[in-house]
Amino acid sequence: MSITLEQRMDAFRRLDEIKLTFAKRDWFPGTSGNLSLKLSDEPLRFAVTASGKDKTKLSPEDYLIVDGDSRPVEATSLKPSAETLIHAAIYKKIATAGACFHVHTVANNLISELYFPQAAFSIQGQELIKGLGIWEENARIRVPIVENFADIGKLAAAIAEVVTPEIPGVLIRNHGIYAWGANDFEAKRHLEAFEFLFEYHLRWLQLRHVAVPQYTH
Repeated sequence: MSITLEQRMDAFRRLDEIKLTFAKRDWFPGTSGNLSLKLSDEPLRFAVTASGKDKTKLSPEDYLIVDGDSRPVEATSLKPSAETLIHAAIYKKIATAGACFHVHTVANNLISELYFPQAAFSIQGQELIKGLGIWEENARIRVPIVENFADIGKLAAAIAEVVTPEIPGVLIRNHGIYAWGANDFEAKRHLEAFEFLFEYHLRWLQLRHVAVPQYTH
């Protein structure tokens, strides 16, 4: 299956919108992070961020199209992000995933380190769990955490072992989060929900040891 120019430009435009939104939140420090948008399932083709680009800016060479082995399908001088193999692994494991976003924040790094011994971060009863499409009352989620292997192939394999359709995200210890959804809108919503939950939990850990002021009337 060949990707049309219209499909290509639409995917790049949508990734631009996501990229600039996340960049304004400082979720791409030091050119870190990567984004992808699936274009076809059979064969697997997806648009992904090029390696080493400043994600606070737009240029004609920010993305490229790759196959299921993370190889460019068009003649290009661009290199896909080093972690493109992880995007491919998620698309292969989660058939419903149509977009996948990876960011580095202080909150997701701290959560991944704090809860790595349990191999997952769990939280229950928080309203933003609904942002993950989970609507049951007093819902509890368990976000898996994997070791930050330097070998990207090994890291991609570790992620593929733990991800499930029910929880649209995975943490990498002291690294960041990958979140996905059926499309770019849903993946963005999922990522924002995860980041809120991480930030909320860290603040709760800080505040629960602070005495609550007693007011008199």
